[in-house]
Amino acid sequence: MEGLGSLLTGNIPVVIMMLVGVALLVVEMYVPGFGAPGISGIILLVLGFVLLKPPLAEGLILFAILAAILCVALSVCLYSASKGRLSRSKLVLNDVAVSANAAGNNDLNYFIGREGVTHTDLRPAGIGEFDGVKLNVVSDGEFVAKDKPIRVQSVEGNRIVVREITEGR
Repeated sequence: MEGLGSLLTGNIPVVIMMLVGVALLVVEMYVPGFGAPGISGIILLVLGFVLLKPPLAEGLILFAILAAILCVALSVCLYSASKGRLSRSKLVLNDVAVSANAAGNNDLNYFIGREGVTHTDLRPAGIGEFDGVKLNVVSDGEFVAKDKPIRVQSVEGNRIVVREITEGR
């Protein structure tokens, strides 16, 4: 371990370059996509290893230390995404997800058999109005024009299937 310390203290600019590379990789963890910070960070880390030319044992130790730092940063990033400020962002749609219990006790089952009117054309999806409530609905496969009478056939999770009411039915 004494050799690794002297290797690092003797090459301060290279160590700073590698730390900047790690910092850029941490920035990349918070920025969506694989862009300039990630590519630059990888290039700086690889270039740092090449310029340091550590012996095999010291190189493996240095690699393990950098990997541990990146793993800790990744776990902090993932925790922040699930519990931190990002999870409360308007970009994340937490209210849309429906649990299995909620799907079984679906309040939309109330609308089964109800009659309403199409608010938009159904091609096959659109908006229907039932007792003053506008809902996203899907026809049973047929085109239904705007302002036509419809009846809710079934509810499958958040999907409301409707059929046009014709004179014969």
